[in-house]
Amino acid sequence: MAAQLAPVGRGEAAEAARVSRTLAAHHLDRLVEAGLLESDFRQPAKPGPGSGRPAKVYRRARGERVVSLPPRDYPALASLLAETVERLHGEQRAEQVAYEAGERLGGHGGDLEEVLRERGYEPFTEDERIRLRNCPFHVLSDEQPLLVCSMNLALCQGLLAGLGQDPARARLDARPGECCVSISKTNVD
Repeated sequence: MAAQLAPVGRGEAAEAARVSRTLAAHHLDRLVEAGLLESDFRQPAKPGPGSGRPAKVYRRARGERVVSLPPRDYPALASLLAETVERLHGEQRAEQVAYEAGERLGGHGGDLEEVLRERGYEPFTEDERIRLRNCPFHVLSDEQPLLVCSMNLALCQGLLAGLGQDPARARLDARPGECCVSISKTNVD
């Protein structure tokens, strides 16, 4: 469910999980009650009399869920660090550190999309660009967008450089509900 770009129906979920449609519907509705999924209704392809009722579809809930026992507050510390960087006018140094961290990630080799997936970006291809459905730094990017998004771009550019690819393929390309960075599939943008 989490990896799907479009909402998923009960039948699709049942087939993917190899369970009955009834059992899938039960668990999907429980996940909606728990706030992990959101539901909606998809109108039939051919509207009108005899077309049937709208199908219930599900998608991952937009909110972030973290479980920690005992409780930890890493987001608060990260927020304080981001504020410190801004107060000290250290944005360029922070971008350089992020670029170098990306180079280290890429220095281990591997496939770009796999590395992005491992880091939580949830990459997908659209119009010759690798788009990133998830921002691993979403909470902080809401609080400190200029700092966090510029560091995120530098991290992705460093990753490309570490993989021996052109860092200029990554650019800021914000869209609602997605990461602020996208990456060209080719060296020409």
